[in-house]
Amino acid sequence: MFFNQCLVRIFGCMGLIAFMEGFSPIQQALIAGMFTWFMTALGAGLVYFFKEVNRKVLDAMLGFAGGVMIAASFWSLLAPALELSEGKSLPIWFPALVGFMLGGISMRIIDMFLPHLHPGAPPEETEGVKTSWHRSMLLVSAITLHNVPEGLAVGVAFGAAASGLPGATVGTAIALAIGIGIQNFPEGAAVSLPLRREGLSRKQSFVWGQLSATVEPIAAVLGAALVIAAAPILPYALAFAAGAMIFVVAEELIPEAHRGGNGDIATMGVMIGFSVMMVLDVAFG
Repeated sequence: MFFNQCLVRIFGCMGLIAFMEGFSPIQQALIAGMFTWFMTALGAGLVYFFKEVNRKVLDAMLGFAGGVMIAASFWSLLAPALELSEGKSLPIWFPALVGFMLGGISMRIIDMFLPHLHPGAPPEETEGVKTSWHRSMLLVSAITLHNVPEGLAVGVAFGAAASGLPGATVGTAIALAIGIGIQNFPEGAAVSLPLRREGLSRKQSFVWGQLSATVEPIAAVLGAALVIAAAPILPYALAFAAGAMIFVVAEELIPEAHRGGNGDIATMGVMIGFSVMMVLDVAFG
């Protein structure tokens, strides 16, 4: 309890929760989405100081990002979805299950058709429909692909907070935004630094790196608007965002983190990321 209060005071000294409560859920989602974009831009800015990051460090950061997203999927999305489903005619697990699976299936469909290439992968591993896109565009496309569910998750969380559900508060939505923002930092570096190695200038690499996260504020606003306009779908929407994020972790982040042969380091990154997000969510909640 004391540790939780310390964390809230550390972040609350700027009046984060009180500040955010002064805005509508749509505005809250936009502000949070802009924050997660800014963190990506901050990570992309590393390209001005480095041409590449040590592979062990990169794998640890990717593992950390995966851990944050796994924890956020449960603590900030699935748990509130289950709580919202209590006392309804359907089994408590049904909305969470349907939403979760739909989120993963939707990401799989997009993954099948959107041309993209994961960082560190050879050109022959390009996924999606055949295209003449340059390798740099395929790298940006890959990062953009999994920024969509992150933005959606943030927006849905703020929309859920407007429902008045005890388990879905502005505090937990802020914790989710902070967690995703933290893991967006290495993601920004993971796209801008490979672009630099591809021959783009530092400025071009930075621009494309931060551009990959501009979908997050848009997805956040759409997510918040959706659950506010159709409150009955809220548990499905929360679980949908969770399913989409877990798909990204399993399909992209963890395999990428293990690609460099640093599996133990990547796994510890996952554990640390999960722990950080869990503590943030419980403290703010």
